[in-house]
Amino acid sequence: MSPNHSVSAEYDIVILGSGEAGKYIAWTMGKKGKRVAVIERKYIGGSCPNIACLPSKNIIHSAKVASYFYRSEEFGISKDNVRISMPGVRDRKRKMVDGLVQVHLDNYKASGAELIMGSAHFIAPKTLEVTLAKGGTQVVRGDKVVIGTGTRAILPDIPGLAQSKPMTHIEALELDHIPDHLLVLGGGYVGLELAQAMRRFGSKVTVVDHNKRLTHREDEDVSAALEELFRDEGIELALGGNCYRVEGQSGKSIRLQMTVGGSEQVLEGTDLLVATGRTPNTVGIGLELAGVELTDRGFIKVDEHRRTTAPDVWAVGDCVGSPFFTHISFDDFRVVLSDMTGGHHVTTGRQVPNCMFTDPELARVGLNETEAKAKGIPYRLAKVPMLATLRTRTLSETRGFMKALIDAKSDNILGFTVFGTGGGEIMGAVQIAMIAGLPYTSLRDAVLTHPTLLEGLIPLFSKVSPASA
Repeated sequence: MSPNHSVSAEYDIVILGSGEAGKYIAWTMGKKGKRVAVIERKYIGGSCPNIACLPSKNIIHSAKVASYFYRSEEFGISKDNVRISMPGVRDRKRKMVDGLVQVHLDNYKASGAELIMGSAHFIAPKTLEVTLAKGGTQVVRGDKVVIGTGTRAILPDIPGLAQSKPMTHIEALELDHIPDHLLVLGGGYVGLELAQAMRRFGSKVTVVDHNKRLTHREDEDVSAALEELFRDEGIELALGGNCYRVEGQSGKSIRLQMTVGGSEQVLEGTDLLVATGRTPNTVGIGLELAGVELTDRGFIKVDEHRRTTAPDVWAVGDCVGSPFFTHISFDDFRVVLSDMTGGHHVTTGRQVPNCMFTDPELARVGLNETEAKAKGIPYRLAKVPMLATLRTRTLSETRGFMKALIDAKSDNILGFTVFGTGGGEIMGAVQIAMIAGLPYTSLRDAVLTHPTLLEGLIPLFSKVSPASA
């Protein structure tokens, strides 16, 4: 370390980034009497409560309410002069975020962990220089260090794209107007969730994805059902489309020059949302000075304990290339806490449930058919429409289906997929059964409350054929 960099503060643990894993490590170890510092550049609590999971679901729920207004006659309710106020939608979201930030500040105060606002980079092993948001610099050192710098949205290297000043999810969640025609570049979670929400607010929406079907890693029947939903709601799809030039400026007029199925096509709109993936925030923070190595894709190298290549330095969350879910980051907290305190919790073999919060939701845990076939795992398939769950009829939310994969010879549940209302909650019940190692018959024969969405698991698992000899 340079002699000009004298350490101004020593801590037991220094955490770079206040996201899901980092903040829980800080609060837990702070309450145990450890001296803990968390360095955060901008978003207290990380992206989830500020610009990602929770704000997007807030906006999506407002869009769900809007959809009920447009469907009101279906429920025997007349409507007049329905108008969407995007400033009102935005302000509801902002109020929620403000409340969440305050909860985080209260937790820091209660735990004794110190929150340092500023940008930091390593200047030596386990030593960081912080450019403080309030002005000045500070050098901090930790006996142990945790890196949780997260990821950011990618802007693909398409001529004219950066100059068009497109929205990412951050700007889309701050819209104070309804785009006349929103072009969405990318058909992943962010793109599809926000495409549907903006359509329900009144935008014309076109989704462009280079894959030939939506959610291409899911089974074909899932993709087909999702595409049918979007087309029914008036969302245009340009699948298998590759954009090679962007013209104009988002918010005014935008043109995408594309090839679709070998033919040239031009899409015109008023606003552009780019949701084509994420890249790790690992460049320019001095990781080489800390002895922390990266993978070929720029993520931090870690083992099953989330240890990096540097002694007493861990990395957590999106910056290590895990599935980009808050619940995975939370489990990273448990893994690192266990390692710091002599436990044996590791990431090996953990379940990765996921839910896309379209309406209806798409949720899955364990194997789908595509994966089972690729791995040569024999299975029995059970599938029922959501109509088989009588609760959906009372809600007028009958779209979709549930399906489960059961081991061909045993009664173990290999995987579960649901495209239907309340899908994330229904999946959770099956996941718990899988964690407990329960046979599918335990759900088939359960006494479940009528009428609830979970009750649909009974007709689903009653469809399972006898096991092979």
